[in-house]
Amino acid sequence: MMTAAPRLARYEDLFDLPENMVGEIIAGQMHTQPRPAPAHALATSNLGVELGQPFGRGRGGPGGWWILDEPELHLNADIFVPDLAGWRRERMPNLPKTAWFEMAPDWVCEVLSPATARTDRILKLPRYAAAGIAHCWLIDPEVRTLEAFANQGGHWLLLGTWGGDDEASIDPFAAVPLSLAGLWVD
Repeated sequence: MMTAAPRLARYEDLFDLPENMVGEIIAGQMHTQPRPAPAHALATSNLGVELGQPFGRGRGGPGGWWILDEPELHLNADIFVPDLAGWRRERMPNLPKTAWFEMAPDWVCEVLSPATARTDRILKLPRYAAAGIAHCWLIDPEVRTLEAFANQGGHWLLLGTWGGDDEASIDPFAAVPLSLAGLWVD
C-alpha cells in the first residue's frame, strides 16, 4: 500500500500560529516553539543592547552593522527566526522593504532553551553554515555560557566558550569586549 508523502509546510502556514508561538520552516517541516521565557528574553535583549550601541549605532565602537531581534530569514527553502542576527552594512547598505530578509546575515545568535536547543543545534546550525552565515553564537542562560563558532567551508569551527562573569572579545565583534555578566538573571 502506498502512503502519501507528507505535505511540505508553506509560508502561509505560519500565519495561522497563535501569537505566543514562533514558527520556522526547516527542510519543509514546520517547527514551532513558545515565545522565550523571561531569562531567555533578558539574555537576548541585553545582548542586543550590548552589541547595538558600539556596532549598530557606533557609540563606543566601530559601527557598521545592522543588529536585529528575531528577523525573519528566507534562506533557500528554509524560513528561520534567529533570536538575533547581524549584517555588515558594507554587504547590506539598506534594509529590505519586505518583512523578511533573503540575504544571509553575517552573524546569528540563538539563545538556547529546553524547547529550542535540539532544533537550534541539530537542524538550524548546519543550514546556517550551508547558507554562508559566517558566525554563530549559542547562548545558554541556564548554565550561563556563550559558544562562538566561525564558518569554515560550510562547517562550524568552535572559536571558544565563555561563561559566568567572563569578559571576552569575541569574533565578529572582538573590537569591543563583551561582559557576559549582564546577560544573566541574578
